[in-house]
Amino acid sequence: MVKFRNVTKKFGEIVALQDISFEIEKGEFVFITGPSGAGKTTIIKLILREIFPSLGEIEVFGENLREISSSKLPFYRQKIGVVFQDFKLLPERTVFENVALPMEIRGEKKEKIKERVNKALELVGLSDQRDLFPLQLAGGELQRACLARALIAEPQILIADEPTGNLDPTTSWKIVKLLKKINKFGITVLMTTHNIDIVNSLSERVIKIDRGKIIKDEKGGKYEII
Repeated sequence: MVKFRNVTKKFGEIVALQDISFEIEKGEFVFITGPSGAGKTTIIKLILREIFPSLGEIEVFGENLREISSSKLPFYRQKIGVVFQDFKLLPERTVFENVALPMEIRGEKKEKIKERVNKALELVGLSDQRDLFPLQLAGGELQRACLARALIAEPQILIADEPTGNLDPTTSWKIVKLLKKINKFGITVLMTTHNIDIVNSLSERVIKIDRGKIIKDEKGGKYEII
C-alpha cells in the first residue's frame, strides 16, 4: 500500500531522510518513532505529496507519487485521513460542522453528510458534544473530533501525527485504543509518537528513525532511548 524505495530528502544542505526503504501493507498498524528532527514529519509530508523526494521513488495505492497530476491530487488525498497534534479545528464551527467540513467542500448532499457525521461522532464517542464549539471541549475530546473528521471520507490510510503529544497519560491511552479500534475496520494506521510507554505496551510494528535513517523496523519492536 505504501512503498518507499531508496528515498532521500534534502532541504538545501540539510539531509532530512537518507536512502530509506520500507513497505506498509494494507491493514497494518505501524508506529513511526524517533527523536525530534529524526525525519518522521518528512515521511508524512512525502506520503501526502506535499513535498517530493530528492532521490528515490514513493508508491501509494499502486501509484507513483511523481506521476499524479495536480488535478488528481485532491482525489488521492481523500483516501488519506490525517490527525494532527494541534487539532486544527475551526473555533467558530461546532463539532458537527468541523467534522462535516470535508464533505461540504466536496459538495455532498446534506442528508448524506448528516448520516455520515453522526456515524463518525458515534464511533469516537462524541454524539453528545456535537453542538459544542472547540473551546468547550477537553483535550481528549478535541482529538476525538479530529479523528471523526479524518474518518468522514472513509480513508484507506489514517495518519496520526503525535496524536497524544498534548494529552495526559489516561487520555492518551483512550486515543490509542480508539486508533486500534479503527484499525480493526481494515484501515491502515500510521502513528508517529515519542510516547515510549505506548509503543512498548503494544505488539505492533515499529519503524524507528534517527538522523534520517531507519535504525529499526520490526513487529512488536521496543523503542529504547539510545
